[in-house]
Amino acid sequence: MGYKELITNGIKRLRTQSKLTQEKFAERVFMSVQGYRNIEHSRYLPTAETIDKICEVFNIQPVELLLPDTQENLDRLKELIHIKLCNCDVDKLIKINNFIDLI
Repeated sequence: MGYKELITNGIKRLRTQSKLTQEKFAERVFMSVQGYRNIEHSRYLPTAETIDKICEVFNIQPVELLLPDTQENLDRLKELIHIKLCNCDVDKLIKINNFIDLI
């Protein structure tokens, strides 16, 4: 995933997590609705000033817009763990349980 996609996905994720419509999000960061839609639909990248404004309004660091969706990663990790545990015999499951108790 490239920089442009990470930024636009991060901004859209921030908007949806904040439970804001595109219109309300655009209003909060002082941009036009069409301008915001163009960012969300990857028609153009936000300027550094726009990124700074978004981060200021939502009290986040710019790097947070570049992070992938943690829920998606968590769901994928849970699925992998489930598959691996289903393939373990009882002795291995006991060892895993004991290890988890240690941490």
